[in-house]
Amino acid sequence: METLNEKEWREYFLNDLFSISAGKRLETRNKIAGARPFVGASENNNGVTGFVGNTNASLDKNVLGVSYNGAPCVAFYHPYECLFTDDVKRLHLIERNDSMLCGLFFSSVFSKQRVKYNYGYKFKEQRMKRQKLMLPVNATNEPDYSYMEQYASSMRGGVADAL
Repeated sequence: METLNEKEWREYFLNDLFSISAGKRLETRNKIAGARPFVGASENNNGVTGFVGNTNASLDKNVLGVSYNGAPCVAFYHPYECLFTDDVKRLHLIERNDSMLCGLFFSSVFSKQRVKYNYGYKFKEQRMKRQKLMLPVNATNEPDYSYMEQYASSMRGGVADAL
């Protein structure tokens, strides 16, 4: 496998790679105790801020959750079913099925963008759509998802995408 600095890279707009869906506000007074992870705008615990028994339109899984408020541009991959607050956008790859290893690779890519965003300059949906991401490319100059998965797997010690 080529190293990161040996690989060809290209910029892509986020909205050319991902569909973007909103989370949904769930006020504390309306939360029902339960076992379903509730993902908030946090940079800790994979973004999980609690557990609920609720369900709403933000119910999702195998998804990249990207915070735009609170801890902007923090991304976590969620292979499990969970709910998302309205401070977190849900991203699914357009051209490929979502996978844990691609999700982990993209989490790292997003972390490199974080320095640009703060409380006064939020990573809201319009900025998110036009955010450029540097990605490795294959021989046809398309995102090299296989390489991303192999790289993420090697960083995890070769653990396969079991989810």
